[in-house]
Amino acid sequence: MAFVISNLMGLVRQILLADAFGTSDAMEAFNAANRVSETLFNLVAGGALGSAFIPTFTGLLARESQRKAWKLASAIANLTLIILTLAAAAAAVFAPQVVRHLLAPGFSADPAKEALTIALTRIMLPSAVLFGLSGLVMGILNSRQVFFVPALTPSMYQLGMIFGILVLAPQMGIFGLAWGVLIGAALHLILQLPALIKQRGSYSLTLGLDSPEVREVLRLMGPRLIGVAVVQLNFWINVRLASRQPDGSVAAIQYAFALMLMPQAAIAQSIATAALPTFSAQVARRKLGEMRSSLASTLRGVLLLALPASIGLVMLRVPIITLLYQRGEFTAYSTALVAWGLLWYGIGLVSHSMVEILARAFYSLHDTRTPVLIGSLAMALNVGLSYAFSALFRSLEWFPHGGLALANTAATTLEMIGLLYLMRGRLNGLKGRKLLEGALKAGAASAVMAAGLAVWIRITGGSPAWLTAGPGVLIGLILYLLVLGVLRVDEIRLLTRALYRRASRWKA
Repeated sequence: MAFVISNLMGLVRQILLADAFGTSDAMEAFNAANRVSETLFNLVAGGALGSAFIPTFTGLLARESQRKAWKLASAIANLTLIILTLAAAAAAVFAPQVVRHLLAPGFSADPAKEALTIALTRIMLPSAVLFGLSGLVMGILNSRQVFFVPALTPSMYQLGMIFGILVLAPQMGIFGLAWGVLIGAALHLILQLPALIKQRGSYSLTLGLDSPEVREVLRLMGPRLIGVAVVQLNFWINVRLASRQPDGSVAAIQYAFALMLMPQAAIAQSIATAALPTFSAQVARRKLGEMRSSLASTLRGVLLLALPASIGLVMLRVPIITLLYQRGEFTAYSTALVAWGLLWYGIGLVSHSMVEILARAFYSLHDTRTPVLIGSLAMALNVGLSYAFSALFRSLEWFPHGGLALANTAATTLEMIGLLYLMRGRLNGLKGRKLLEGALKAGAASAVMAAGLAVWIRITGGSPAWLTAGPGVLIGLILYLLVLGVLRVDEIRLLTRALYRRASRWKA
């Protein structure tokens, strides 16, 4: 529920953002500049830290080593603060070279756009430090089975950006949005501090470099750091290529990717966040059979949710984008650009969701090398495909940024296949028959849903976007659930029983 709330807040932010800036040069500069601080955060304290810290911290808690656990948390917090501060300062000094030669060389044709990107980069860099500390606090709380407050933190970030758009931007333009990023990053951290204090942990002024637990986290971070670097390299190459494509391409891929991430966050990130501490505790207690059952059930559930979401997102992409964004500076041309990117990103939603769960399962096994190796190979392929598909789309006289989205989808799908194969070997099976049964039933229900949506889109052709999108989502959902019910899918029966029990308690 907290992830859904955060996604709704993010949707409001995206709507306001589209209205205020559309796919303008200012928005292009902001998206490129924000990539620098996001890269620093992800390299040092994002997925790399979470995947290494949570299994180690949870293992100490499971063995009731409270003092060592909090000493580990203190050391990692101090290291994160020092490294991110130094990295952000260096990036601020060399921002002109970073933007001109690495990030967006296509902007050099427009000196004003390039200068704006450099200025925005410097303003937003401190957010990497704030997010780094906040990410560590989130890992601590998740390890203590506290999920609701950390899952609400993205809402605070969205609130900061909304404040920047509504209050600061009218006087400061795109700079108001940049300051909103800093405000949102601070709120992201502040919201979690009361929950952290309630854990009654102790803080130590130490780097813990002589601690076996700290060295274990650093050891686990090493491979994951490489994997994150490869992923971030791919994002940079996307911005680099899009900066040389038709105006609006950089903003279009950002809007499209963000739309794909909304259902992915609600479906996969929320489940993966809750699953990682559980998987880690099962591994710490050497109950791999329980973990295998938990993982198989989780993957099946994610598949049942992600497949219809992918089909709905692809089929209803134009009315959804028109309804949400097309106003103010966001024109019909902007809608066409974003819809084209979302078409190719949307078909990869299932793969992105499955990878999110599978990667967490490997981390819980204290294995960051395997998902990093597979992910690095996939992202390296992504880089090559980005160039190839962009060129192919250009030769077909299609918007070339669609090739960037298709490359991402193809590479992530191969990554999913590789992780599934290797995890099956690691756990001596993944209840493949049950997974296949779920996939076939989800596929059958999705086919009926797609047919119903196709008829609805044809009937409402030329109607206002709200008439196609709103009822279309409802029609698709009803058809999908009805078919799952007819096919006697276990998850539907479990959901029905849970809702009945909850309703009975409310009546009582």
